[in-house]
Amino acid sequence: MLKSIINTLSNCFKIPELKSRILFTLFVLAICRLASLIPCPGTNSAALVAFFQQHGNTANNGLLGMYSMFTGGGFERCAIGSLGIMPYISATIIIQLLTAVVPQLSKLAREEGGRAKLVQYGRVGTLLLCIGQGWFMALGWEHAGDLFKGFSGNLVATGVNLWVFRIETTVILATGTMLLMWLGEQITERGIGNGISLIITIGILARLPAAVQGAWDMFFPPPGTESTFNWGHAVALILLLCAVIAGVIAVTQAQRKIPVQYAQRAVGRKIYSGGSSFMPLRVNYAGVMPVIFAQALLMFPSMLLRLAGTKFNAPFLLQMSSSLDRGSILYLTLYGLLILFFSYFWVATQFNEIQIADDMKKGGGYIPGVRPGLATSDFLHKTMSRITLAGAIFLTAIAVIPILLQELMKIPISVSQFFGGTSLLIMVGVMLDTMRQMESHLLMRHYDGFLKKGRIKGRF
Repeated sequence: MLKSIINTLSNCFKIPELKSRILFTLFVLAICRLASLIPCPGTNSAALVAFFQQHGNTANNGLLGMYSMFTGGGFERCAIGSLGIMPYISATIIIQLLTAVVPQLSKLAREEGGRAKLVQYGRVGTLLLCIGQGWFMALGWEHAGDLFKGFSGNLVATGVNLWVFRIETTVILATGTMLLMWLGEQITERGIGNGISLIITIGILARLPAAVQGAWDMFFPPPGTESTFNWGHAVALILLLCAVIAGVIAVTQAQRKIPVQYAQRAVGRKIYSGGSSFMPLRVNYAGVMPVIFAQALLMFPSMLLRLAGTKFNAPFLLQMSSSLDRGSILYLTLYGLLILFFSYFWVATQFNEIQIADDMKKGGGYIPGVRPGLATSDFLHKTMSRITLAGAIFLTAIAVIPILLQELMKIPISVSQFFGGTSLLIMVGVMLDTMRQMESHLLMRHYDGFLKKGRIKGRF
């Protein structure tokens, strides 16, 4: 198996075009990593890095630690890439959702050149989000004690004019995100894989050395301390990791194949013979979006309640904030319900069964045993609802596993985040997509791909 993978990788560098794309991608990703390592002027980043190493696993700081994971550690270093690529993703999601509900945007998406205009709208939205988030992040760094539970230091260097610091930090953070967005688009166009997804993935993988060190310290602690984990825990964790990765790959690739039959039809003097095909319906149609939406909604109420309770000395608000801490029963319940809701919400806004049924009818296609038109639309709606439930339950289980490991077994968040959640879902999805693209280049030039039987396939 290992020899086959090594041979396949060597074949990748035998194709000049694929070789140049891979090297270009690696070079650009290295530049992206620099954005998460260079601190903003006027900040005391070393104090925050030390604080995250000691207290990053507490409830509220764990949420901020997850945000730092998506920025490749830039947030905890006060780096120029502290906002990461998340504003671009947020703007793109907003445009996609508006396209599904606003008729003008929906019409624009179907027109020639409309997609390019929507991309421009997304870029403008990214800039606006960067300015707003950059400004609030600068204010958060000023009042770091309120933002980070237990932090008593000062992130803003002494003698710095606060207004100059706010404006300068906002401009730098916005520029850093716009640079990452441009680099991601360059990877998509001239490299291999989806650039934006690869930037997020490389930021997650940058935490892997810390996870390995954390796992080592779990079983081999420093002298003078006793480990609470044994070899039985190690075997159980390894088996759980393999099972979760296998499950993520299986459900990510799983499809419900709906058979479609095309009748013989005449267009002018030409007669097109009928045939059979299938319509693939993905089990996990929404991907990682429901988990991201649920985390975003649950991240801020606890922080806002804690800030308000501290400022106005309101114990009731502090108690509500504690009840929404990551790992509490209320948090896990709301987390699971929100994932279920957003899974169906994403399918409802992005999967248009009425248009699909209409296009099939116009093309002379039909599902065997189902009448064309409204009956086909109802059949697709019911089928998609059933398989979405299976995908949503799976997403909920995968998202909850890292939290349970952290709360019940006291596993560090740097280790538990690789046992599920958004990090594993994103990494698996991006790796599979990149492998498909490399596979297509290899098969076109008659080289063996990563799988002996050709393309990666998934069934449900």
